[in-house]
Amino acid sequence: MTSTLRPAYAAETERRPGRWLALCVLVLAVLLVAVDATVLGLATPYISEDLKPSGTQLLWIGDVYSFVIAGLLVSMGSLGDRIGRKRILLVGSAAFGALSVLNAYATTPEMMIAARALLGVAGATLMPATLALIRNLFHDPRERSLAVGIWGATASAGMAVGPIAGGFLLEHFWWGSVFLINLPVMAVLVLVGVRLLPESRDPDPGPWDLTSVLLSLVGVIGVVYAIKEAAAHGFTWAVLGTGLLGAAALYRFVHRQLTLPAPLLDVRLFRDRGFSGAVLADLLTVLGMSGLVFFLSQFLQLVQGRHPFEAGLAELPAAVGAVAAGLVAGRAARRFSVRAVVSGGLAAVGVALAALTTLSASTGYPLLGTALLVVGVGAGFSFTVTADVILAGVPKEQAGAASAVSETAYELGAALGIALLGSIVTAAYRGFTGPAGTPSQAHESLGGAVQAAQGLPARTAEEMLTAAQDAFVHGLHLASGAGAAVLLAAAGAAWVLLKGQRL
Repeated sequence: MTSTLRPAYAAETERRPGRWLALCVLVLAVLLVAVDATVLGLATPYISEDLKPSGTQLLWIGDVYSFVIAGLLVSMGSLGDRIGRKRILLVGSAAFGALSVLNAYATTPEMMIAARALLGVAGATLMPATLALIRNLFHDPRERSLAVGIWGATASAGMAVGPIAGGFLLEHFWWGSVFLINLPVMAVLVLVGVRLLPESRDPDPGPWDLTSVLLSLVGVIGVVYAIKEAAAHGFTWAVLGTGLLGAAALYRFVHRQLTLPAPLLDVRLFRDRGFSGAVLADLLTVLGMSGLVFFLSQFLQLVQGRHPFEAGLAELPAAVGAVAAGLVAGRAARRFSVRAVVSGGLAAVGVALAALTTLSASTGYPLLGTALLVVGVGAGFSFTVTADVILAGVPKEQAGAASAVSETAYELGAALGIALLGSIVTAAYRGFTGPAGTPSQAHESLGGAVQAAQGLPARTAEEMLTAAQDAFVHGLHLASGAGAAVLLAAAGAAWVLLKGQRL
C-alpha cells in the first residue's frame, strides 16, 4: 500500500524549477489590478470637474467595475480551469491594457461607466488565474504560504504605488494618464509570461456551461444593484423586482451546480466551515473598508487641501502595514492559530475605523497615519491567511473556481461597501444647507461644490464650501462607524467559524 501511495504524494510535493521567477510574473498581474483600483479614487475630483457626472453617476463610475467583475469571476475562474490558466491570464492582461486606454480617453460619464464595465470583464480573468497558478506552482504548504503572502503583499504595494504614481501624474498631466500606467506593466507581463509561466488546467473539466454563466452574472449584478439602489433612493417596485430576479437567478445557479456532472462551481465546498468562514471574512472585511477608502482621497484633497501627490503619500502607511503583515502572516498562523490571526486582524481594522470617526478638516496626520497603518496590518494578516485557507482546502484541479470564490467575495464586498457606505456619505452630504445662491450642482458631490464655488462671490463660496465640507465629514464619520461595526462583527464570526482550522 505504501508503494501505491508514494507516486501521488511525490507528484503533489514536487518542487517545480523556476517557480519563483514565474511568481514574479504573476504578481505583475496583481499589481496591474491593484494600481487601477487605487488611482480611480485619487482621480475622482478631476473626473468630476471634467466629465461633470451626477452623484449617482459618480458612484457608478466607482463601483460598476466591481459589479461586473463580481458577476464574472466564478465563470472566468472556471473557464481558466478548462482552457488553461496561463492562456486566460495573458489574454485578459492584453485586454485589460487595451481597455485602460478607453478609460483614459472617456469623454462623457456614460462612456466612463461603460469603459469601467468592460474593464471589469477583462479584470475577471486575472485574479483567479494568478491564485490558481500559485496553487499549481507551489505544492509544499510552507512555500505556498510564502507565495500567497508575496501575492498579497504585491497587491498592497500596488495600493501604495497607485496613489503615489497617480498623484504625480495628476499634478503634471490630465486625469486619463492614471489609467495609462497599466500599459507598461501589461506589456512586461504578456511578453515575459509567455516564456516563464507553465500552463495548467483541469485534466477532465467537462463543458463550460453557458447557462450557469448567465445565471451567475444576472444573479450577482441583480442583487448588488438592488441593494445599491435601495440604499441610495429607498425601495421601489423596480428595485424590489430587480433584487428578486437576482435572488431567483442565484437560487437557480446553486441548484444547477448541484445537478451538473461538471459544475461551473462545486458549491459543496461551502459545507467546509473553514472555507465558508474564510470567504465570509473576506466579504465583510472589504465591505467595511471599501466605502471609506473610496472617499478618503476626496477627504484628503477636497477637505484638507492636499495636492494629489501628497494625498497619495498620506495613504502609504496602509500599504506598508499590509505588505509587512502579508509576508509573516503564514508563519504567525502556524505559531498561534488561523482564527487568532484572522480575528485579531479584523478587530484591529475595526478599532482603527472607529478612530477615524474623529476626523475633521484640522485633524493632524499622526492620527490618520497611525489609523491607516493599523488598517493595513490587520487587513494584511486577514487576507493572506484566508487566501491560504481557501487554496489549501480544494484539489488543485479546482483551484481556479475556488480562487474565483475568494475574489468574488472581495469584489462583492467592494461593490456593496461603496454602495452602502458610499450612499451613507452621499445622503449625509446632499442635505447640507448652503447660503442663498448655492447652485444645485454643489449638492451632487463635494467635487461639484468645489467647482461651483469658482463662479460665486468670495464670501458666498467660502460659506458654501465650509457647509459642504462639514456635511461630507459628517457622512464620513457615519460610514467609518458603520464600517467599524461590520469589522468587529466579522472578527467575531471568524473566531467561531475558523475554530480548529490549520494551514
